[in-house]
Amino acid sequence: MLKPSPTPTPAVIAKNVALFYPKRRNLLKKQVDCFWAVENASFEIEEGKIHGIIGENGAGKSTLLALIAGILKPDRGDILLKKGLRTTLLSLQAGFNPHLSGRDNITISALLLGMTQQQISDRMEEMIELADISPFIDQPLRTYSTGMKARLGFATAYHTHAEIMLLDEVFAVGDLEFSRKAQRLMEKKIQNDKTVVMVSHGEHLLKELCQSLIWIRNGKIEAQGSTDEIWAEYRKASVHAL
Repeated sequence: MLKPSPTPTPAVIAKNVALFYPKRRNLLKKQVDCFWAVENASFEIEEGKIHGIIGENGAGKSTLLALIAGILKPDRGDILLKKGLRTTLLSLQAGFNPHLSGRDNITISALLLGMTQQQISDRMEEMIELADISPFIDQPLRTYSTGMKARLGFATAYHTHAEIMLLDEVFAVGDLEFSRKAQRLMEKKIQNDKTVVMVSHGEHLLKELCQSLIWIRNGKIEAQGSTDEIWAEYRKASVHAL
């Protein structure tokens, strides 16, 4: 007798989540006009799966990740994480300061990503080696090229650990050779029973890695489902919009 398939366990549940930013104040009517970055978003992130978030620029993808990470608090609704799970938002160059050295920026960024001082100390040389900028590591970040900054950001993000990984375009790391290297490293890292939510515009990457997609448009969840199904709907809508 076949055993029934286990019921999927949600790692994250979002219920009618909304976040707005004030645009300008009307002094006569004492009102604040609002821009809704995310509006009435409800979705579930299944534990142990890789999920993608898609949408046009400015649709609310990065804001959604920041809400899941707890960096932003919703003005309405709730985001619930399964008990005991931690999130880490991997966003390139998080917390970088142009006036500090590459080494100092690794420390600050890694602290923001949830690493301890001891973990940073233990992995510092590995991060510098992965970024491939050791001759410049003690120079101010303002002297770095765009590619060097991106490699430094990726090397820092790669060494963080959490049960729920939130990836905000972490494969957009400059030159083609390093981008391919970054993708191989992250694929190996995330295909290990972790719960992953990733923002990307790359069709091949999403179809290769993700079991499901969340499509957000103008701050609202347009659809959620299997990767092939939702990507097809998204592309069809994009073509019609041209």
